[in-house]
Amino acid sequence: MAEIEMKNLDVYRDEFINSGIALPLKKVEYFGCGLLNSIPLISENRKGWPWNIESDFLLFNSTYKWPKISIVIPSYNQGAFIEEAIRSVLLQNYPNIEIIIIDGGSTDGTSEILEKYNQWISYWHSKKDMGQGNAINLGFSIATGEYFGWLNSDDFYNKDAFYHLGIEIMKSKRDFYYGDANTVNEDRSEEAYWKANLVLDRYLRFGGLIASHAAFWNKRIHQPIWEKMNCNVDAELWIRMVKGRSKKHIRFPLGSIRQQPSAKSIDEKWLQKWKEDDHNIETLHGKPPAPRDYISYENRYIQKMYKKLSNWF
Repeated sequence: MAEIEMKNLDVYRDEFINSGIALPLKKVEYFGCGLLNSIPLISENRKGWPWNIESDFLLFNSTYKWPKISIVIPSYNQGAFIEEAIRSVLLQNYPNIEIIIIDGGSTDGTSEILEKYNQWISYWHSKKDMGQGNAINLGFSIATGEYFGWLNSDDFYNKDAFYHLGIEIMKSKRDFYYGDANTVNEDRSEEAYWKANLVLDRYLRFGGLIASHAAFWNKRIHQPIWEKMNCNVDAELWIRMVKGRSKKHIRFPLGSIRQQPSAKSIDEKWLQKWKEDDHNIETLHGKPPAPRDYISYENRYIQKMYKKLSNWF
């Protein structure tokens, strides 16, 4: 296998500090009550989660030591969706959280939205960067939570996701958590439930195993994104970061991915970049098992049985 040079996140962090950024970043203000009536108002025609609905703040028992969670949102010209992403974090009403938004210099009104929510964002900037992987690395370089997660700016977390995550972290103390998820269309008029696969080390080379919008991990296992990747940044990361770590499946749809025309998974202009990513992954981790290899048959059978059995729990 080839060796690659990963970015040293300490270098990024030092650049932030030298520019005057104080660490640790501020946490989202939490007063032991819901944030719905505190954050910016929205138009009356926007209803449902996360517009005029919030998670019940009474879920969060004040006697518990809720682990600090850092959420990084990389963004570029997703002004139509980023407000929904931000609100889906804030209206979890989770009592120990920081939100970091790294925007690549959007020209579509994103900055105005970030300004509107400035009081509830731990850190944000909007300036040219070197792509999604670089933006995620910049964000995590200054993250100070015990657990990390990132959310693409056109996706969103589902109601009560952080409650289920926080409870499971306190109960099981694993390295890596992954949940079920939803897939929605552009205006959320259609929704499909996606049951997570069984994540075992021997299956990490298969694609579509983990949904990034439903994945969280302990800070101590974090590794940088390989910035050479264009689209499939999460699949390569899981192969490196998750192997050998304790894992836990949370049987709850933690996040939703939005299938919209400019999404990298939909827009045909990214097709060649996906192919480049496949090549990059093969260069580093070798070719994936062939469809007729024993382990491919095993993976398909195990995943099918796992999803059937998960209905019983």
